[in-house]
Amino acid sequence: MMHAARPVGDFLREWRQRRRMSQLDLALEAEISTRHLSFMETGRAAPSREMVLRLAERLDIPLRERNALLVAAGFAPLFPERSLDDPVLQPARRAMELVLAGHEPYPALAVDRHWNLVAYNKAVPFFLASVDPSLLTSPVNVLRLSLHPQGFAPRIANYWEWRTHLFERLRQQIGISADPDLVELLKELSAYPPPADAKPHHGGNEYAGVVVPLQFITDGGVMSFISTVTVFGTPIDVTLSELALETFFPADAATAEALRKLT
Repeated sequence: MMHAARPVGDFLREWRQRRRMSQLDLALEAEISTRHLSFMETGRAAPSREMVLRLAERLDIPLRERNALLVAAGFAPLFPERSLDDPVLQPARRAMELVLAGHEPYPALAVDRHWNLVAYNKAVPFFLASVDPSLLTSPVNVLRLSLHPQGFAPRIANYWEWRTHLFERLRQQIGISADPDLVELLKELSAYPPPADAKPHHGGNEYAGVVVPLQFITDGGVMSFISTVTVFGTPIDVTLSELALETFFPADAATAEALRKLT
């Protein structure tokens, strides 16, 4: 999402509000005076390239938006956005594939900033076999796949709990990025009808609120998973900064045994 036409001051104020930082807080973090920050926000002073990057770092602005802020301030974008097939990113691509393969026999996948499926390991196709083929047309959106009536939704035993968990993650992402594509995705997902036999969620779970499990109904019984999300540390490429690896672990011994038998 680019904001090249917007004044730098508007951009900074918006991100301060998103991070719930006052002018004083940001000025202290950036080691500048509140007067200087106020002048930049009102357009009375133009920030240097170094100052733009310093403020972006303190505000924890994503790389895509840092490029937009640089452009708004009159500077060239700094962070490249390459395809994962680019030779420069091959070490990162191999690292991602090693993580996915090393997680077998448990399912693991990688998604981009719009939750589109980038890669997955050999355990994932078992679960994809139950969905309508139309949902597997590229790009495959993982959230759509999870909650669509012809996707995983009828097989999720704790549908309302899992739906709430996914919506919270998506809303947090929208709050950070204000990405219009994610806003539209949330509207689309919100309109999906729930499975007819979906049990109401009354809050709490057997994991004492520590995790939200994914309870997936299979022909052999219910598999229960907990998940973790991994991102690349200190990326300087936009594509890598927006890539997330989600790995699912068995939440009980029965699920672990079932997955071992599958592979």
